Amino acid sequence: MTLLSDDKTSDEECLPQEYVVNDPLHKLFDAVDAIAVQGYDESRQVIYWNKGSEILYGYTSKEALGRKLEDLIIPEQIKKPVIAGIKNWLSNGVEIPSGELLLRRKDGKNIFVHSNHVMFTNQYNQKQMYCIDINLSDLKHIEAQAKIKEHMSAATFAVIPDLFFLMEVDGTIIDYHASNKENLYASPIDFIGQSMNEVLPNEVADKFKSNITKVITQGGVISFEYDLVMPHGVIYFEARMTYLIDNKQIITIIRDITEQHQTSESIKKHAYYDALTLLPNRFLALDRLSQMLNEAERNDEKTAVLFLDLDDFKKVNDSLGHEVGDKLLIESAIRLKNIVRKEDTVGRLGGDEFIILLRGLTYDHNALSIVEDLLRSFRKPFKIDGRELILTLSIGIAMFPENGKNTSELLRNADTAMYKAKSLGRNTYSFFTKEMNVNMLRRLEIEEQMRGALERGEFEVYYQPQIDAINKKVIGAEALLRWHNPALGNVTPTEFIPIAEHTGLIVAIGQFVLTQALSFLIVWQTEQQISLRIAVNLSPRQFRDSELLNFIESSLTKANIPADKLELEITEGVLMIGQTYIDDALIKLHKLGIKLSMDDFGTGYSSLSYLRQYSFDILKIDRSFITGITSNQSDCDLVKATIAMAHSLGLKVVAEGVETKEQSELLNQLECDYLQGYYFSKPISAEQLLDFYVIF
Repeated sequence: MTLLSDDKTSDEECLPQEYVVNDPLHKLFDAVDAIAVQGYDESRQVIYWNKGSEILYGYTSKEALGRKLEDLIIPEQIKKPVIAGIKNWLSNGVEIPSGELLLRRKDGKNIFVHSNHVMFTNQYNQKQMYCIDINLSDLKHIEAQAKIKEHMSAATFAVIPDLFFLMEVDGTIIDYHASNKENLYASPIDFIGQSMNEVLPNEVADKFKSNITKVITQGGVISFEYDLVMPHGVIYFEARMTYLIDNKQIITIIRDITEQHQTSESIKKHAYYDALTLLPNRFLALDRLSQMLNEAERNDEKTAVLFLDLDDFKKVNDSLGHEVGDKLLIESAIRLKNIVRKEDTVGRLGGDEFIILLRGLTYDHNALSIVEDLLRSFRKPFKIDGRELILTLSIGIAMFPENGKNTSELLRNADTAMYKAKSLGRNTYSFFTKEMNVNMLRRLEIEEQMRGALERGEFEVYYQPQIDAINKKVIGAEALLRWHNPALGNVTPTEFIPIAEHTGLIVAIGQFVLTQALSFLIVWQTEQQISLRIAVNLSPRQFRDSELLNFIESSLTKANIPADKLELEITEGVLMIGQTYIDDALIKLHKLGIKLSMDDFGTGYSSLSYLRQYSFDILKIDRSFITGITSNQSDCDLVKATIAMAHSLGLKVVAEGVETKEQSELLNQLECDYLQGYYFSKPISAEQLLDFYVIF
């Protein structure tokens, strides 16, 4: 189908059908050769070129059609801004203003024109732009000028999608223009001569009435927005109104802004709601908390802030993948919302952390009943992709006004209480106390002082000897880090190691320990005139360091220490990460000849599987099992079985936490290989270890 007349042959017939859709408009422009009119598609290719354009620019229609605007009439120096302006109009609706331009003819000469631009979307949903250019150097005929303006106005009104209304000061509609009658709320026959108040719904009519009064009083342009339920859906409009004082009439231009409104709502949703769970995000949740606090203060009520963390979520994410993790977060959000009341808020702070705000409480136990329901609901397995997963909660509770006067205090204290719940064994809750706040401040102080502690020389490596169970001779030692800070005093490893791991400082600290340990081993072996080994711990965060293997290998080379004299102790926490880079690192370390030791054996639930999976050389039984071996038969039997199993796998066994002679003798009877503990020596400095010997 073509919209061109049957009796007319045009170069447009060579264009794709979707471009030849404006025949009535083209006929209008064809009839006016005193102005130049060109049509362009979204890629700026010419789809229409009237006689006026041929006269003005020297290109025939055949020469112009299909070519790009910038290749025809745009001088080189303004090509980029012209192209950018068109793209901005197409993408963002920023119209190109009319104005004077210096353009280029086919013969290379420049020509001044006054250019106007209009754009509309055809029935193929393609945007088309028309440029109406007037030769400013040749406006001699008044009649032609009037004709140009007449046709320009008609063409402009034809392509502008806005609605135009001319009204009396009482809102009576006396004239209108609508190129798209779909957005008319009523048919013209029903609204011409009628007041806006009679045509529109009451709420919208009231807006028109109040803004008519405003524009008559204030003058200028008044704008406002409203929406109407139309047959094709809810449509959002923007009305712009101005008062013609001389005529005592009001002109109102109404534009469909539905698309912009939807975009704005989408932006708001992304700004205030979590994209995955659709829960309020941190910003919106804290804003609601602020409102709740004002309300609670007015009504003399309590508000509870619950800080929730999914226990061991990272392990699920790492082992089963982020897709399963995302589904688990979505299901968790649903469970949380199903437990709380309608007036409460469930939000996602990020990662596996959620916040719940309980409003209008009278007593603390009002919050407690909801907390217990939350914990109970998470004890039921999640069914994700055919798997049943159990994921528990740790919940910290801060109450307003007892535990904080503002949002930041309450959130911080609820977070502190949540960490207390974690330390209690997880799958539980904890209310905030002042003691928790002291602990959190201590943590912040440690983190602050730790930065720069290496450079200030505050760290020192101590060593705890490892003893042969049979002959009681020293066979090696475990390197243990100690920190003395002028402001904090002696900080225990149980305090600072987790913080170093969390901040990433453990990488530099770990390198320091390894370097110091290897340097000391050279001196120690020379002093004792025997072959000794040194054990160094590796943390999960160190394995994420891409330079870990290179650093270990180069450190051994620099120290001239055989690889089998270095023992790297690895906890189950490292192995549970389940990442391929862990596996690759352990394989390469084994190939280098470095001894691998599983530390704290027995404290996890899957240690046996790791012994089968990785090439360990040494197994260290955790001190918690050694403590009771002389008084508890089950502990003794367990240690005996562990030693036998390790030997069957070709592993040496180290017993940690040996504190009595009886334990030492029993472990010797159970054929444990090496002993380590306070019975022989506490961790001591390098100088003290050089003088250390065992007499038993």
